[in-house]
Amino acid sequence: MTKLFYAVLANSLAASVTNTFVWFAVTFWVYLETKSVTVTSVMAGVYLVTVALSGFYLGSLVDKYNKKTAMALSSLASLVLYALAWLIFASTPAIEFTNPASITLWVFIVLALFGAIAGNLRGIALSTLVTILIPEEERDKANGLVGSANGVAFLVASILSGMAVGFLGIFWMLVCAIGLTLLVIIHLWTLPLPAKEVSHAQAETHSIDIRGSIQAIQAVPGLFGLIFFHTFNNFLGGVFMSLMDAYGLELVSVQVWGVLWGVLSLGFIVGGLVVARKGLGKNPLRTLFLANIVMWTICIFFTLQASIVLLAVGMFVWLCLIPAVEAAEQTILQKVVSPERQGRVFGFAQSVEQSASPITAFIIGPIAELIFIPFMTTGAGVALLGDWFGTGADRGMALLFTVAGLIGLMVTLLAMRSRAYKTLSANYQTPEVEEYHPLINKTTSQTTLVE
Repeated sequence: MTKLFYAVLANSLAASVTNTFVWFAVTFWVYLETKSVTVTSVMAGVYLVTVALSGFYLGSLVDKYNKKTAMALSSLASLVLYALAWLIFASTPAIEFTNPASITLWVFIVLALFGAIAGNLRGIALSTLVTILIPEEERDKANGLVGSANGVAFLVASILSGMAVGFLGIFWMLVCAIGLTLLVIIHLWTLPLPAKEVSHAQAETHSIDIRGSIQAIQAVPGLFGLIFFHTFNNFLGGVFMSLMDAYGLELVSVQVWGVLWGVLSLGFIVGGLVVARKGLGKNPLRTLFLANIVMWTICIFFTLQASIVLLAVGMFVWLCLIPAVEAAEQTILQKVVSPERQGRVFGFAQSVEQSASPITAFIIGPIAELIFIPFMTTGAGVALLGDWFGTGADRGMALLFTVAGLIGLMVTLLAMRSRAYKTLSANYQTPEVEEYHPLINKTTSQTTLVE
């Protein structure tokens, strides 16, 4: 891997830290101002839905423009939106932000939301840049570094956002975000990224080219199966998003839970670094499915007893495996999809796969509250399972985790026996897309424009 790739990764890390920092800080601040759980729930729902829908459009932008332009557009959009949010905050009486029904408050939230989501354009561009800058045999390791960078961004933003809201306030938090975004743009401007990435004419790219994305995916037998497998996993994995905090807080205090999550989030970094050092093996698809088998097995067992130690160990291993799963999917797409369509395919995959999360977030809570918790508190589950599994609200949530793990494990094992799995695995070994040579000479580390 070259110095240019590391420079691009550092630039993207700084942008990711800034965008995640803003959204976390705004979420904390809005709750402190309004004391409304409904407001923060709506914010989370809107964020997830927007991320899911925006992938189609952002992926098309990545294919329409060269990657440096796409990344610059991402940061410029964030800069403008953060500046507008700062102006609204500075010119509005503080009392206005304590009212959950305030139009000004929601305009402020939306500006911060879209400023953070604009960073997703950069994420899609970075995935395609791995194809351009990194030789095929090193892309899995490069994707591992990207996963570690995402973990670092999450960890740093989690810490800084709380400190910024507590010690600086939202005014200076936005000033810091604007300043950091400006620095990211200036640094990006100095990077010698190629202005023209491929030697053949790019396919015509519309603002939202869903048809082109589908055609590109259909051209690779088995690729739709991989995307829908991830979509189902995200749907089932929504149990974690909906119930993990509630379950953890049944076991320990909020202070302990907060510190524990700070430690557990190191799993993202550790997992990414392991992939960056060891790679994913000759068949990343097999690695992806083996990782899912381990993850769903953990989901079956890590809540069998009401133990914070068992939960913490299971979650740490789970989080360590996430970068491997994500890197495997990216590595597969980077090899089997033609470079001029990768932006649209990555965007399409993001939209489809992330669409499952909001659905689960809305339905898992009622399922737990109306079915599983009563089952393990006053229902038949007390007599059937209570002697060894335990009883109470926390055991109802624990049972839902176990059921989700069993379903996930069965689906993963069945998927590994499917024709789509075998076809895509074979296709990865001998892809039909033309061989694509990185624009970086490994010996000179210089950028070469392909005519």
